[in-house]
Amino acid sequence: MPEPRLTPTSYVVLGLIEAMEPATPYDLKRFVSQSVNNFWTLPHTQLYSECGRLAGLGLLDEERESGGRRRRIYRLTPAGHDALEAWRADSTPATWELHDAGLLKLFFGADPAALAQSQIDAHRERLAEFEELAEVEMAEGMRLALEAGLGFEREYIRFWESIIGGKR
Repeated sequence: MPEPRLTPTSYVVLGLIEAMEPATPYDLKRFVSQSVNNFWTLPHTQLYSECGRLAGLGLLDEERESGGRRRRIYRLTPAGHDALEAWRADSTPATWELHDAGLLKLFFGADPAALAQSQIDAHRERLAEFEELAEVEMAEGMRLALEAGLGFEREYIRFWESIIGGKR
Protein backbone atom coordinates (compact mmCIF):
# COMPACT_ATOMS: atom_id res chain seq x y z
CA MET A 1 0.00 0.00 0.00
CA PRO A 2 1.42 3.42 -0.93
CA GLU A 3 2.24 5.94 1.76
CA PRO A 4 -0.67 8.32 2.42
CA ARG A 5 -0.30 11.73 0.81
CA LEU A 6 0.12 14.31 3.54
CA THR A 7 -0.08 18.03 2.90
CA PRO A 8 1.04 21.04 4.95
CA THR A 9 -2.54 21.11 6.31
CA SER A 10 -2.10 17.49 7.43
CA TYR A 11 0.97 18.43 9.42
CA VAL A 12 -0.70 21.50 10.90
CA VAL A 13 -3.52 19.27 12.16
CA LEU A 14 -1.15 16.61 13.48
CA GLY A 15 1.00 19.22 15.22
CA LEU A 16 -1.96 21.01 16.77
CA ILE A 17 -3.50 17.79 18.01
CA GLU A 18 -0.18 16.80 19.53
CA ALA A 19 -0.01 20.17 21.33
CA MET A 20 -3.62 20.07 22.55
CA GLU A 21 -4.53 16.39 22.91
CA PRO A 22 -7.33 15.60 22.99
CA ALA A 23 -8.90 18.15 20.65
CA THR A 24 -12.04 18.72 18.63
CA PRO A 25 -11.93 20.48 15.26
CA TYR A 26 -13.49 23.49 16.99
CA ASP A 27 -10.59 23.51 19.51
CA LEU A 28 -8.18 23.46 16.57
CA LYS A 29 -10.01 26.33 14.85
CA ARG A 30 -9.74 28.51 17.96
CA PHE A 31 -6.05 27.74 18.46
CA VAL A 32 -5.22 28.29 14.77
CA SER A 33 -6.79 31.76 14.85
CA GLN A 34 -4.42 32.77 17.67
CA SER A 35 -1.26 31.07 16.43
CA VAL A 36 -0.59 29.36 13.11
CA ASN A 37 -2.87 31.70 11.13
CA ASN A 38 -0.37 34.47 11.85
CA PHE A 39 1.94 32.88 9.29
CA TRP A 40 0.07 30.03 7.60
CA THR A 41 -3.44 30.75 6.35
CA LEU A 42 -5.76 27.81 6.82
CA PRO A 43 -9.52 27.86 6.23
CA HIS A 44 -11.31 26.30 9.20
CA THR A 45 -13.29 24.03 6.88
CA GLN A 46 -10.01 22.31 6.02
CA LEU A 47 -9.39 21.58 9.69
CA TYR A 48 -12.69 19.75 9.95
CA SER A 49 -12.25 17.70 6.79
CA GLU A 50 -8.56 16.97 7.40
CA CYS A 51 -9.26 15.54 10.85
CA GLY A 52 -11.62 12.98 9.33
CA ARG A 53 -9.20 12.18 6.52
CA LEU A 54 -6.29 11.66 8.91
CA ALA A 55 -8.46 9.44 11.10
CA GLY A 56 -9.31 7.39 8.02
CA LEU A 57 -5.59 7.01 7.32
CA GLY A 58 -4.98 5.74 10.86
CA LEU A 59 -2.99 8.82 11.93
CA LEU A 60 -5.62 10.04 14.39
CA ASP A 61 -7.93 8.22 16.77
CA GLU A 62 -11.47 9.56 16.58
CA GLU A 63 -13.87 9.29 19.48
CA ARG A 64 -17.43 10.53 19.24
CA GLU A 65 -19.26 11.86 22.29
CA SER A 66 -22.21 9.66 23.12
CA GLY A 67 -24.53 12.51 24.06
CA GLY A 68 -24.98 16.22 23.67
CA ARG A 69 -23.47 17.66 20.51
CA ARG A 70 -21.70 14.37 19.70
CA ARG A 71 -18.47 16.19 19.00
CA ARG A 72 -15.57 14.32 17.48
CA ILE A 73 -12.51 14.20 19.70
CA TYR A 74 -9.12 13.39 18.20
CA ARG A 75 -5.80 12.06 19.50
CA LEU A 76 -2.61 11.13 17.67
CA THR A 77 -2.05 7.45 16.98
CA PRO A 78 1.49 6.06 17.09
CA ALA A 79 1.48 6.23 13.26
CA GLY A 80 0.41 9.89 13.44
CA HIS A 81 3.19 10.64 15.89
CA ASP A 82 5.71 8.90 13.60
CA ALA A 83 4.48 10.87 10.55
CA LEU A 84 4.78 14.15 12.46
CA GLU A 85 8.28 13.27 13.71
CA ALA A 86 9.43 12.32 10.19
CA TRP A 87 8.09 15.61 8.84
CA ARG A 88 9.84 17.63 11.55
CA ALA A 89 13.13 15.82 10.88
CA ASP A 90 12.96 16.45 7.12
CA SER A 91 14.77 19.60 6.00
CA THR A 92 12.53 22.25 4.48
CA PRO A 93 13.35 23.63 1.04
CA ALA A 94 13.99 27.36 0.89
CA THR A 95 10.62 28.23 -0.65
CA TRP A 96 7.88 30.24 0.94
CA GLU A 97 4.74 32.16 0.10
CA LEU A 98 3.79 35.69 0.95
CA HIS A 99 0.29 37.04 0.45
CA ASP A 100 0.32 40.78 1.02
CA ALA A 101 -2.36 42.86 -0.68
CA GLY A 102 -0.42 46.09 -0.12
CA LEU A 103 2.65 44.75 -1.92
CA LEU A 104 0.47 43.36 -4.69
CA LYS A 105 -1.11 46.77 -5.25
CA LEU A 106 2.32 48.42 -5.08
CA PHE A 107 3.65 45.97 -7.69
CA PHE A 108 0.80 46.79 -10.05
CA GLY A 109 1.28 50.54 -9.85
CA ALA A 110 -0.72 51.84 -6.89
CA ASP A 111 0.44 55.13 -5.42
CA PRO A 112 3.03 54.18 -2.76
CA ALA A 113 2.31 57.21 -0.59
CA ALA A 114 -1.43 56.47 -0.61
CA LEU A 115 -0.79 52.89 0.55
CA ALA A 116 1.92 53.61 3.09
CA GLN A 117 0.01 55.00 6.08
CA SER A 118 -2.67 52.31 6.08
CA GLN A 119 0.07 49.67 5.79
CA ILE A 120 2.01 51.23 8.67
CA ASP A 121 -1.12 51.29 10.82
CA ALA A 122 -1.97 47.66 10.02
CA HIS A 123 1.57 46.43 10.71
CA ARG A 124 1.81 48.41 13.96
CA GLU A 125 -1.46 46.84 15.10
CA ARG A 126 -0.16 43.36 14.26
CA LEU A 127 3.17 44.14 15.99
CA ALA A 128 1.29 45.14 19.15
CA GLU A 129 -0.64 41.84 19.04
CA PHE A 130 2.61 39.91 18.67
CA GLU A 131 4.26 41.85 21.49
CA GLU A 132 1.31 40.98 23.71
CA LEU A 133 1.65 37.32 22.74
CA ALA A 134 5.34 37.48 23.63
CA GLU A 135 4.30 37.90 27.27
CA VAL A 136 2.63 34.46 27.26
CA GLU A 137 4.54 31.30 28.12
CA MET A 138 4.88 29.00 25.10
CA ALA A 139 6.98 26.20 23.69
CA GLU A 140 10.38 27.10 22.25
CA GLY A 141 9.35 26.51 18.64
CA MET A 142 6.29 28.70 19.05
CA ARG A 143 8.46 31.41 20.65
CA LEU A 144 10.97 31.29 17.78
CA ALA A 145 8.17 31.54 15.18
CA LEU A 146 6.77 34.52 17.12
CA GLU A 147 10.21 36.18 17.07
CA ALA A 148 10.25 35.80 13.28
CA GLY A 149 6.81 37.44 13.15
CA LEU A 150 7.98 40.31 15.34
CA GLY A 151 10.94 40.88 13.04
CA PHE A 152 8.74 40.69 9.96
CA GLU A 153 6.32 43.32 11.29
CA ARG A 154 9.15 45.66 12.35
CA GLU A 155 10.71 45.38 8.90
CA TYR A 156 7.43 46.14 7.17
CA ILE A 157 6.92 49.19 9.34
CA ARG A 158 10.47 50.33 8.46
CA PHE A 159 9.80 49.71 4.74
CA TRP A 160 6.50 51.62 4.58
CA GLU A 161 7.87 54.47 6.73
CA SER A 162 10.76 54.79 4.28
CA ILE A 163 8.22 55.31 1.49
CA ILE A 164 6.60 58.16 3.40
CA GLY A 165 9.99 59.63 4.32
CA GLY A 166 11.42 59.14 0.85
CA LYS A 167 14.39 57.18 2.24
CA ARG A 168 14.40 54.36 -0.28
